[in-house]
Amino acid sequence: MPADELSGFIGHWLPQIEAEMRAVLDVGDAAVSAHYAMMRYHLGWADASLQPQTLPSGKRLRPILCLLACSEVGGDVARGLPAAAGIELLHNFSLIHDDIEDGDEMRRHRPTVWKLWGVPQAINAGDGMFTLAFAAFQRLGDRGVDPATTLAALDIFTQTCLALTEGQHLDIGFESRDQVRVDEYLRMIQGKTAALVGASVALGALIGGASPSVIDHLRRFGHATGLAFQIQDDILGIWGDPAVTGKAAGNDILRRKKSLPLLYALNHAQTGKALHKAFAAEVSPGDVPAVMALLDQAGARAYAEAEMRTQHAQAEDALRAALGDSAAASPLLALANSLLHRSA
Repeated sequence: MPADELSGFIGHWLPQIEAEMRAVLDVGDAAVSAHYAMMRYHLGWADASLQPQTLPSGKRLRPILCLLACSEVGGDVARGLPAAAGIELLHNFSLIHDDIEDGDEMRRHRPTVWKLWGVPQAINAGDGMFTLAFAAFQRLGDRGVDPATTLAALDIFTQTCLALTEGQHLDIGFESRDQVRVDEYLRMIQGKTAALVGASVALGALIGGASPSVIDHLRRFGHATGLAFQIQDDILGIWGDPAVTGKAAGNDILRRKKSLPLLYALNHAQTGKALHKAFAAEVSPGDVPAVMALLDQAGARAYAEAEMRTQHAQAEDALRAALGDSAAASPLLALANSLLHRSA
């Protein structure tokens, strides 16, 4: 599938994913309408007054991967829409709770749910969206998916939910630790990022009727792609162009975020001591150039980019194992390549 066909696929199916998500959220009576409106606000479907609004939907990477995988194994793509909607709702539930746990006041250039309506209501809205993610999967039967496949999909989805909480558990724990090893960080993003990306592809393949071995290979493709995606995010969080990312230069340095390049430099023999000293107090914009120089001295960017390429190569290997010779022309590979070279 050439790039223009991939774009056409996304253009065709993205509105249908949105429609499926909206149908799942079309619940409740007037007394609790604000509960669902808070969820719609987070998704870009309502403004801060809870009135209808339509903002850009974002990448919707995970549901698109789900539907692409379903297509690649010869399945009926429309049958995968409930799973695609459930995947995106789960992802957004995790963002609502992440914002609370991280104290983030802005997301997608708007105040976060907890900032507008308080922590208790935001927790509850996230819980509601988590539940609706499972309700989305229960709509698979309406699309002609048989009960055994639906149960298998729910099993994958449930295990993925647990992996997300494991990753978040580790991430929260890292915040209070001075020393975090690179291997510990990689284990954390396996749960927090890669598990859901891997499950997205596996679920699409399952619903599309793929064999267990193909499903497993495609899950590994998604898992490695998710790791590469997160590492690229880490690189952009330090070296990304503020005009493109919409964030301050060296944003992750200012936040003292334990991302892969920073952890590599913090554990580096030549730069670790100086970086620990720099991060012992709040980091101001004026401190960023000195920290960037230490990262350059450690070779942190080169290390992160090499690790990203390693994960991408593993994703390619898994895709070839799943699809054989057709992997080279697969839209899954085209999408993975685009993620590797993105600037925001």
